[in-house]
Amino acid sequence: MLFAVRKIVVSVEEIHFERGPTPESPAVKGAIAAVVSNPYVGDYAENLSPASEELRALGERLGSQLIDHLGGDPHAIESYGKGAIVGSDGELEHGAMWHIPGGGGMRAAIGRGEAIVPSTKKVGPMGARLDMPLTHLEWSYVGSHYDAMEMGVPDGPRPDEMVLMLTMATSGRVNARLAGGFTLEDRGTPGTPA
Repeated sequence: MLFAVRKIVVSVEEIHFERGPTPESPAVKGAIAAVVSNPYVGDYAENLSPASEELRALGERLGSQLIDHLGGDPHAIESYGKGAIVGSDGELEHGAMWHIPGGGGMRAAIGRGEAIVPSTKKVGPMGARLDMPLTHLEWSYVGSHYDAMEMGVPDGPRPDEMVLMLTMATSGRVNARLAGGFTLEDRGTPGTPA
Protein backbone atom coordinates (compact mmCIF):
# COMPACT_ATOMS: atom_id res chain seq x y z
CA MET A 1 0.00 0.00 0.00
CA LEU A 2 1.39 3.37 -1.06
CA PHE A 3 -1.17 5.62 0.63
CA ALA A 4 -1.96 4.80 4.26
CA VAL A 5 -5.17 6.53 5.37
CA ARG A 6 -4.76 8.29 8.72
CA LYS A 7 -8.27 9.73 8.91
CA ILE A 8 -11.35 10.59 6.90
CA VAL A 9 -13.34 13.77 7.48
CA VAL A 10 -16.80 14.59 6.06
CA SER A 11 -18.63 17.91 5.86
CA VAL A 12 -22.25 18.28 4.70
CA GLU A 13 -24.18 21.52 4.14
CA GLU A 14 -27.94 21.93 3.82
CA ILE A 15 -28.80 25.32 2.34
CA HIS A 16 -32.39 26.11 3.36
CA PHE A 17 -32.56 29.76 2.34
CA GLU A 18 -30.80 32.42 0.31
CA ARG A 19 -32.28 35.81 -0.54
CA GLY A 20 -35.48 35.33 -2.49
CA PRO A 21 -37.94 32.43 -2.58
CA THR A 22 -37.46 29.50 -0.22
CA PRO A 23 -36.74 26.30 -2.14
CA GLU A 24 -39.10 23.33 -1.89
CA SER A 25 -36.23 21.28 -0.45
CA PRO A 26 -32.77 22.36 0.71
CA ALA A 27 -29.77 22.27 -1.57
CA VAL A 28 -27.34 19.72 -0.16
CA LYS A 29 -23.64 19.55 -0.84
CA GLY A 30 -20.87 17.66 0.84
CA ALA A 31 -17.16 17.02 0.83
CA ILE A 32 -15.04 14.15 2.03
CA ALA A 33 -11.31 14.27 2.75
CA ALA A 34 -8.84 11.46 3.31
CA VAL A 35 -5.56 12.32 5.03
CA VAL A 36 -3.03 9.93 3.51
CA SER A 37 0.70 9.35 3.62
CA ASN A 38 2.68 10.68 0.66
CA PRO A 39 5.04 7.93 -0.51
CA TYR A 40 6.93 10.28 -2.83
CA VAL A 41 8.13 12.78 -0.22
CA GLY A 42 11.83 13.60 -0.20
CA ASP A 43 12.75 12.16 -3.56
CA TYR A 44 12.07 12.89 -7.22
CA ALA A 45 10.05 10.10 -8.82
CA GLU A 46 10.12 10.05 -12.62
CA ASN A 47 7.07 7.80 -12.86
CA LEU A 48 4.01 8.44 -10.67
CA SER A 49 1.71 6.03 -12.55
CA PRO A 50 2.05 3.16 -10.01
CA ALA A 51 -0.21 5.27 -7.75
CA SER A 52 -3.16 5.23 -10.15
CA GLU A 53 -4.83 1.93 -9.30
CA GLU A 54 -4.75 2.49 -5.54
CA LEU A 55 -5.95 6.09 -5.87
CA ARG A 56 -8.85 5.05 -8.12
CA ALA A 57 -9.94 2.52 -5.49
CA LEU A 58 -9.69 5.24 -2.83
CA GLY A 59 -11.76 7.58 -5.02
CA GLU A 60 -14.49 4.98 -5.36
CA ARG A 61 -14.44 4.27 -1.62
CA LEU A 62 -14.63 7.96 -0.69
CA GLY A 63 -17.27 8.57 -3.35
CA SER A 64 -19.47 5.81 -1.93
CA GLN A 65 -19.04 7.14 1.60
CA LEU A 66 -19.94 10.67 0.53
CA ILE A 67 -23.04 9.46 -1.30
CA ASP A 68 -24.12 7.75 1.93
CA HIS A 69 -23.72 11.04 3.81
CA LEU A 70 -25.78 12.81 1.14
CA GLY A 71 -28.77 10.49 1.54
CA GLY A 72 -27.55 7.26 -0.04
CA ASP A 73 -29.03 7.68 -3.53
CA PRO A 74 -26.36 8.05 -6.26
CA HIS A 75 -29.08 9.15 -8.71
CA ALA A 76 -29.66 12.25 -6.55
CA ILE A 77 -26.13 13.54 -7.22
CA GLU A 78 -26.10 16.32 -9.84
CA SER A 79 -22.64 17.87 -9.57
CA TYR A 80 -19.14 16.98 -8.51
CA GLY A 81 -15.56 18.17 -8.04
CA LYS A 82 -12.27 17.22 -6.41
CA GLY A 83 -9.11 18.64 -4.91
CA ALA A 84 -5.84 17.88 -3.14
CA ILE A 85 -3.67 19.61 -0.57
CA VAL A 86 -0.08 18.39 -0.47
CA GLY A 87 1.99 18.73 2.69
CA SER A 88 5.04 20.99 2.65
CA ASP A 89 7.59 18.22 2.00
CA GLY A 90 5.75 17.14 -1.15
CA GLU A 91 5.34 18.79 -4.52
CA LEU A 92 2.36 20.07 -6.49
CA GLU A 93 2.59 17.17 -8.95
CA HIS A 94 1.84 14.77 -6.09
CA GLY A 95 -1.57 16.41 -5.80
CA ALA A 96 -2.06 16.07 -9.57
CA MET A 97 -1.85 12.28 -9.13
CA TRP A 98 -5.35 12.43 -7.59
CA HIS A 99 -7.12 14.07 -10.51
CA ILE A 100 -7.66 11.26 -13.02
CA PRO A 101 -8.00 8.27 -10.66
CA GLY A 102 -9.89 10.21 -8.00
CA GLY A 103 -12.39 11.48 -10.56
CA GLY A 104 -12.70 8.06 -12.18
CA GLY A 105 -13.32 6.41 -8.82
CA MET A 106 -15.97 8.98 -7.93
CA ARG A 107 -17.71 8.45 -11.29
CA ALA A 108 -17.73 4.70 -10.61
CA ALA A 109 -19.33 5.28 -7.19
CA ILE A 110 -22.01 7.53 -8.69
CA GLY A 111 -22.53 5.22 -11.66
CA ARG A 112 -22.43 8.02 -14.22
CA GLY A 113 -20.79 11.32 -15.08
CA GLU A 114 -20.00 12.46 -18.60
CA ALA A 115 -18.52 15.87 -17.84
CA ILE A 116 -14.96 16.44 -16.72
CA VAL A 117 -14.62 16.48 -12.95
CA PRO A 118 -13.32 19.98 -12.11
CA SER A 119 -10.35 20.08 -9.78
CA THR A 120 -7.82 22.17 -7.94
CA LYS A 121 -4.74 21.52 -5.83
CA LYS A 122 -2.04 23.25 -3.83
CA VAL A 123 0.86 22.68 -1.46
CA GLY A 124 -0.08 23.91 1.98
CA PRO A 125 0.50 23.75 5.73
CA MET A 126 -1.46 21.83 8.32
CA GLY A 127 -4.98 23.20 8.53
CA ALA A 128 -4.94 24.57 4.98
CA ARG A 129 -8.31 24.74 3.25
CA LEU A 130 -9.24 24.48 -0.40
CA ASP A 131 -12.19 25.73 -2.45
CA MET A 132 -13.13 22.81 -4.69
CA PRO A 133 -15.15 23.67 -7.81
CA LEU A 134 -18.46 21.97 -8.55
CA THR A 135 -20.01 21.59 -12.01
CA HIS A 136 -22.88 19.54 -13.40
CA LEU A 137 -21.85 15.92 -13.90
CA GLU A 138 -23.49 15.55 -17.33
CA TRP A 139 -22.46 18.86 -18.94
CA SER A 140 -20.01 21.32 -17.43
CA TYR A 141 -21.74 24.38 -18.90
CA VAL A 142 -24.95 24.08 -16.83
CA GLY A 143 -24.80 27.55 -15.24
CA SER A 144 -27.06 26.77 -12.28
CA HIS A 145 -24.51 24.29 -10.98
CA TYR A 146 -21.38 26.50 -11.02
CA ASP A 147 -20.45 26.36 -7.36
CA ALA A 148 -17.68 25.43 -4.93
CA MET A 149 -17.24 23.91 -1.50
CA GLU A 150 -14.48 24.69 0.96
CA MET A 151 -12.84 21.79 2.78
CA GLY A 152 -9.84 21.16 4.97
CA VAL A 153 -8.65 19.13 7.94
CA PRO A 154 -7.42 20.90 11.11
CA ASP A 155 -4.47 18.53 11.67
CA GLY A 156 -3.55 17.78 8.09
CA PRO A 157 -1.70 17.57 5.92
CA ARG A 158 1.43 16.98 7.93
CA PRO A 159 4.56 17.69 5.84
CA ASP A 160 4.71 14.08 4.61
CA GLU A 161 0.96 13.72 3.94
CA MET A 162 -1.71 14.74 1.46
CA VAL A 163 -5.38 15.55 1.91
CA LEU A 164 -7.32 14.03 -1.01
CA MET A 165 -10.88 15.36 -1.38
CA LEU A 166 -14.10 14.87 -3.32
CA THR A 167 -17.20 17.05 -3.35
CA MET A 168 -20.75 16.47 -4.62
CA ALA A 169 -24.11 18.27 -4.59
CA THR A 170 -27.69 17.17 -5.10
CA SER A 171 -28.75 20.34 -6.92
CA GLY A 172 -27.52 23.63 -8.25
CA ARG A 173 -27.37 26.87 -6.29
CA VAL A 174 -30.49 27.99 -4.44
CA ASN A 175 -32.38 30.48 -6.65
CA ALA A 176 -29.83 30.11 -9.47
CA ARG A 177 -30.53 32.70 -12.18
CA LEU A 178 -27.22 33.28 -13.93
CA ALA A 179 -27.77 35.62 -16.88
CA GLY A 180 -27.12 33.66 -20.05
CA GLY A 181 -26.49 30.46 -18.10
CA PHE A 182 -27.00 27.26 -20.04
CA THR A 183 -29.34 24.48 -19.00
CA LEU A 184 -28.83 20.78 -19.59
CA GLU A 185 -31.38 21.01 -22.42
CA ASP A 186 -29.04 23.43 -24.26
CA ARG A 187 -26.38 20.74 -24.64
CA GLY A 188 -25.51 20.19 -28.28
CA THR A 189 -27.62 23.01 -29.71
CA PRO A 190 -26.02 25.47 -32.15
CA GLY A 191 -24.27 28.40 -30.55
CA THR A 192 -23.59 26.65 -27.23
CA PRO A 193 -20.33 25.20 -26.01
CA ALA A 194 -19.98 21.49 -26.62
